[in-house]
Amino acid sequence: MDMTAVQAPEIAYKAGMKILVIEDDREAADYLQKALTEAGHTAHVAADGDTGFTLADEGDYDVLVVDRMLPRRDGLSVIAGLRARGSETPVLILSALGEVDDRVTGLRAGGDDYLTKPYAFSELLARVEVLKRRSGGKDVETMYRAGDLELDRLSHTVRRAGRDIPLQPREFKLLEYLMRHAGRVVTRTMLLENVWDYHFDPQTNVIDVHVSRLRGKIEKGFDKPLLHTIRGAGYMLKAD
Repeated sequence: MDMTAVQAPEIAYKAGMKILVIEDDREAADYLQKALTEAGHTAHVAADGDTGFTLADEGDYDVLVVDRMLPRRDGLSVIAGLRARGSETPVLILSALGEVDDRVTGLRAGGDDYLTKPYAFSELLARVEVLKRRSGGKDVETMYRAGDLELDRLSHTVRRAGRDIPLQPREFKLLEYLMRHAGRVVTRTMLLENVWDYHFDPQTNVIDVHVSRLRGKIEKGFDKPLLHTIRGAGYMLKAD
């Protein structure tokens, strides 16, 4: 893949979409996942049509980015199958086939937009954002607050009672997810899927370690705890 054609520009993006990329080109898929994540979104990847169909059918995604030529089940079949099951999730088709007839076929199969390879990442992201707006999706808040704790997604900063709290990227993503669900129990499975992008339990204490480090950073020197362990259930961020 010619990566010079898909360089992501340094601009500020709106945050918060959950996107499924169905792409069998490992390099292209990894690049898209990384670029979308850096743009502030959650991106999952499926490497074949069958897996992509299952994830799209069972998941709650804002937008699907689907390569047309896929192993096990081609992209158009995936889209048609999802539409037959009543899915209205917007779909952006990626394809090296750029003739008018190819685009028409893709749109008639249930795609909402069609982007020809090679593409610029800025254009792909703009099209994804447009698809979300057309579907009536609302932008996720870029500022989260829980008591005197504040997280700003745009400036990538965290403050408590006016004091800056430096976090590592994974800690920031973990805190962001917890604050987005403040007042509700967040399970290990939810954290594995949305913070670590795992769809299985690696049977390690990675979550416990990160939660412990995060708790130390946001609570050390303050009287009121914010990050609570709910025994047998998970964690909850709550300002008492």
